Amino acid sequence: MDNNGERRTNRWSFAVYIGLFAGLIWGAVKMLEHYLHFTSLPPGFLVEPFFKRSFLLSFQGYLLGWLIFILFSIFASLVYTLLLAKANGPWAGVAYGAIWWMLIFLLIGPVTGMMNWIAYLDWNTIITDFCLFIVWGLFIGYSISLEFTSEHKREPVAGGNADPAPE
Repeated sequence: MDNNGERRTNRWSFAVYIGLFAGLIWGAVKMLEHYLHFTSLPPGFLVEPFFKRSFLLSFQGYLLGWLIFILFSIFASLVYTLLLAKANGPWAGVAYGAIWWMLIFLLIGPVTGMMNWIAYLDWNTIITDFCLFIVWGLFIGYSISLEFTSEHKREPVAGGNADPAPE
C-alpha cells in the first residue's frame, strides 16, 4: 500500500509475469514462423551452440526452443524493469526489441555460433525475426511501462466513473 491507500504492484513479480507471457505468446509465434518457412532459424536458435541442429528441428527441439525463449523473455523483462520501467509510451519498448535484435543478430549470435553472420542470412529471416523482436519488445515494454507510470490513473473507469467524458 502507498500513502494514498492504493495497492502497489511488486515490480519484479510483475516483470516475471510479463516475461512469462511474452515468451509464451511470441515464442509460439516464433515456432509458427519457422514452421511456415518465414525464417530459417529454428525456435531453439538461442541454444544452437549447445545442441545439434537436427535435434532443434525435432518436436522436442521446438519445445526446448520455446522454453528457452520464455526464460530469455523473463530475463529481458527484468532488465527492462530495471532500466526503463518509468518510460512513457510504446516507443521505448519498440526500441528495446530492436536493441535485442541487434545484439543477437549482429553481435552475440554470429560470435557464439547461434546463427550465420547477417550477410549470409536470407531477407525473409532478417525481416521476419526483426518484426518479431519489435512486437516482442513492444509487448514487454508497453505492458511494464503502463503498469508503473501514472497513465493508468487517468483511466475514467478506474476511478469509478463509467462515463468517459471529461469532467
